[in-house]
Formats: sequence, structure tokens, C-alpha cells
Amino acid sequence: MKKKERWPMYFSVQEQKELGLRKSQVARNLNVSRNTVIRLWDMTVDEYKRFLDGLESRSKKLDAFEKEITSWLREYPDLSAAQVMDWLKERHEGMNIAESTVRSYVRGLRMEYGIPKTKRIRQYEAVEELPMGRQMQVDFGETKLRHPEGHLVRLWFITFVLSFEIQVCTMAGQALYNIGCRRCSRTGL
Repeated sequence: MKKKERWPMYFSVQEQKELGLRKSQVARNLNVSRNTVIRLWDMTVDEYKRFLDGLESRSKKLDAFEKEITSWLREYPDLSAAQVMDWLKERHEGMNIAESTVRSYVRGLRMEYGIPKTKRIRQYEAVEELPMGRQMQVDFGETKLRHPEGHLVRLWFITFVLSFEIQVCTMAGQALYNIGCRRCSRTGL
């Protein structure tokens, strides 16, 4: 919000305060946060002017790394804020900064320097059929199971299915759901 846009809000809060409205009513009427109304409630015009001047000169935690981050974004336009954060932590030991701070800073840099986030489209294509036992699908998973003592236990698992086993289960068709498939230990639902 620009400085010119903030003054009408301040005067609206002060005007409704003079009418005798409560802070929560003023917040609803102006469609702003109650915390904003509380902050503006007892401010004088001079205090509010100093407050606005302070907003303009406020520095950001990541300003020291602006050139470095900008060069990364120009070189790798599809870079995410999470990746930027990882790179910063790798290169600058002891950096303690929140993810949301990095996200908003990267978003601001993209807007300021006109660096759009490009998405690379993955090319999918059919894989050549391989002989039995030469191709495998791997899936990872996580579930929670109840321990005999009553508490929940998190279980991580990995499954491997050879290509021919998938074909056998697929060919079993409806029988798979009725009696289960012994070959891949699937049971009917």
C-alpha cells in the first residue's frame, strides 16, 4: 500500500473514533484488521507521519544478499524460494530466517527486476517394453498403525513390483477383487 493510500485510512479511523464507535466496529466498517485500528487509534498526525516515513526506509533481512539472489534467479528462472533458502543456508553458515521471509523477498525481487518464474514442462513418453524381470516400479509410502499397546506408530515402506507381475495382476481382472491375487499379495476391497 502506497503512502497516499494510507492517509485516508488513518483519517477514517480517527473520524469514526470521534463518532464514538468501538475499535472492532471501526475495523469491520473499514474492512481492516482490528490490530491496525488499535495501532492507529491513539496516534497523532505527526506520529503517523513518522510511522509512514519509517516504513519507507525499513531494511529487509535479505537486502545484503540481493545481488546474489537476483543472479540466481536470472540464471535459473524456475528456481523456487525454498531452493533459494537452501542455497543461502549452504553458503552462509548460521543463517536463521523464516521460509515466509524468503518467499516474500523472492516474490518482490521477481516483480522488481521482471524475472518471471518459468515452469519447465517435463516430456513424458512411453518406455520401450523390456523383457520379463527387467523393469520395475518403485513406490514409497507412509502409514500409521496402532501398536498393541494402543499408541500410533508411523511406518515408512517401499514396494517393488516387477513389470511382469503388474501384467499378471492386471490380467486377473475382476478375480483380483473377488479372491485376491496371491502373486502380489493383494486382497479384494
